[in-house]
Parts: sequence; C-alpha cells; structure tokens
Amino acid sequence: MFIRPVIKQLTLTNFKNYAQERIAFGDSLNCITGQNGMGKTNLLDAIYYLCMGKSYFAQNEAQIAFHESDFFRIEARIDLEGKEEKIVAKVIPRRQKIFERNDVAYKKISEHVGTLPVVIIAPDDTQIVTEGSEARRRFLDNTLCQFDPAYLQQLIVYERILDQRNALLKRLADQPGADRSLLRVYAEQLVAPAEAIHKARVAFVRNLRPVLQSLYEKISGGKEEIDCQYQSQLDGANFSTLLQQREEKDCILQRTTSGIHRDDLIFIIGGHPLKHFASQGQLKSFVLSLKLAQYEWLKTAKNTLPFLLLDDIFDKLDAGRVAMLMELLCTEVYGQVFITDTDEDRVAKIAGSQRMPFLKLVIDKGTTIKNHETDQQ
Repeated sequence: MFIRPVIKQLTLTNFKNYAQERIAFGDSLNCITGQNGMGKTNLLDAIYYLCMGKSYFAQNEAQIAFHESDFFRIEARIDLEGKEEKIVAKVIPRRQKIFERNDVAYKKISEHVGTLPVVIIAPDDTQIVTEGSEARRRFLDNTLCQFDPAYLQQLIVYERILDQRNALLKRLADQPGADRSLLRVYAEQLVAPAEAIHKARVAFVRNLRPVLQSLYEKISGGKEEIDCQYQSQLDGANFSTLLQQREEKDCILQRTTSGIHRDDLIFIIGGHPLKHFASQGQLKSFVLSLKLAQYEWLKTAKNTLPFLLLDDIFDKLDAGRVAMLMELLCTEVYGQVFITDTDEDRVAKIAGSQRMPFLKLVIDKGTTIKNHETDQQ
C-alpha cells in the first residue's frame, strides 16, 4: 500500500498574484479553471514550492512576492498517513527562507525535500529535449534529490567545490606561474561526491528506461521505438586522473571542463537523436512519457504517491494524447492530481466520461476562487 499525501487546504499570502487566498482541495482530481493571467499556474507553483523549496518557473524569488511585497508565505494542511501535517514556507527574498513542519523549523530546507514528492508537467517542458544538457541534468537532479537525501547533500557539496575551483582558475589566469596546489586540493575534493552522483544517475536511468519505453508505447500507440541513454565523462574513467590530465586546459579556459556537471541524457527515436528527428507530436508524447515515468519511478522508489501537477496540457496536446493521459490517470495508481485549463467545462467533461471524482475550482477576476463545485460521477 502506497503512502498517499493529500493537501486539504492551501493558504497563500503575497504569493505571486495572490495577496491572500485560502483554497480547499479534493482528495483526487482537482480541476483549476480560469482565463489566462488569473493565477492557475501560480497555484500549481505554490504547491511545487511547498514540496521542493523553490519555484518551478521563477529564478528570482523577488519576482514571486506579490506587487513587490517584502515577504510571501505558503501554508498547507496535509493529510499524511492519517495524521494532519502543517507545512509552512516563510520567505523574505534575498534575506531569509524558513520551512516549518508542525511549527518546528527545519535546520536546512534540504531536510524537507522529498517529504512530499511532486511531479509537474508544464508547456515548456519540451526544453528538456530541445535545449542544452543543463535542462536534462535538472531533470535527473530533481528526481534523485526527492528520493535520496544523501544525493542532494553530495550535489550541494560538489557544486560548492566546483564553484570554488572555477573561481580559483579565474584568479590563476592573472598570476602566471602561481602555485597550483590548492587547485589540486579542490580537484581531489570533487572526486568522492562526483562518483556517488554518477553511480546514482547510472542506476536511475537503468531503471527509468523500461518504464519510459512502456509509457511512450501506450501514449503514442506503439508507432516507433524510443530510448534514453546516460552519457558521462566518468563512464569507465578515473575522475581523479581525468582532472589531472585536463588541469592545463582548465587553466587556459578558466573553468573545470570535466565532471558530472557535464553529464547528459541522450534521447533516441527510431535509432536517431530525438532532438533533431522528432515531429512536434512525437516530442510532446516523449516529454509526457518522460514525466509520467518520473512519477512512476518516484512512486515505487519512495512507496509514496507524488502530487501530479498538470499545467495547461489540454491546449498543448491533441485530443488523442489527452484521452490517453486521462485513461492512464483512471487505470493506474495516482495520488492527488491538479489540472489547470482555460475551459471551465472541458476538464469536467473528460473527467466525467472517465467516471473520475473531481473538484472544480474556478478563478475569476481578482484571483478569487469564487466557487468550489464538487462533481461525483
């Protein structure tokens, strides 16, 4: 039996376009409707922030606070294994971020990550395939950090040392003949966290591949074969030796040119790189399959049903893919689901046709949740 966290109530203060709002959610499917710009995506981002300690969409937390307010706050009442949990995020951008569980503050926000696993599917997620390798590493890290606290700590250590080494490389560029002993100390400190991260990523991709392939076959109708391969400079190599061999090159380029910060995922369709050969339909099917595979992996690995956040999927997917997605939501084991849409009746109609119990929340002008309407088929 999977652990099934359920957000019963969410209270937002100065979060994006919500000055003050309290929302009650249903236990299964929540359909959040309203016109563009009303705050549907912001509501999903508040849930994501509460789970991950950061926004999925905003890089700068100062952009999150309502109308240049100097703070924002998110509070949730969550049913977790039959007990009510209170999770609160209190943020003063650039100055302070506090996460509390049942009125007790975490020493580090990283201690909270993974407590409430979450998967989000958003329109711009196609960038995971089409953009550079950083987007694909974020996907890897987003998944593994929610599963393994040790992975998150290793990643924090690696990135800190990497920043220190790169800063030193820039200073050494202005000091010809300078002592490089500290550079080599940083290199050796990178080895242990890099090897741990590499090992975790290898195991994750190995387990993800068959799930991804099975989901893509269902969503695409089995029209073509796809694959996912992990690519790292540490594959079959000694990282310490690699750093030594590239020290001169690193000094010239003023950055660390080898390591797990250059890892990538290679996506294949029909034996060719997905990035260059996939149609728009194939690209959307692949990304949807990838995110649902992420959900399945987290569900199994943590024995917990993650929250599933689906942002504006009906305007981005054709009717066939939408129908297949809704069928999956009905036939497979999912936890609490949140879907946004501009059409007030579309989600209800689809959910009704699948006999899914759902709660409809309508956001009107002024970002007020004006009515909570429960439908049970």
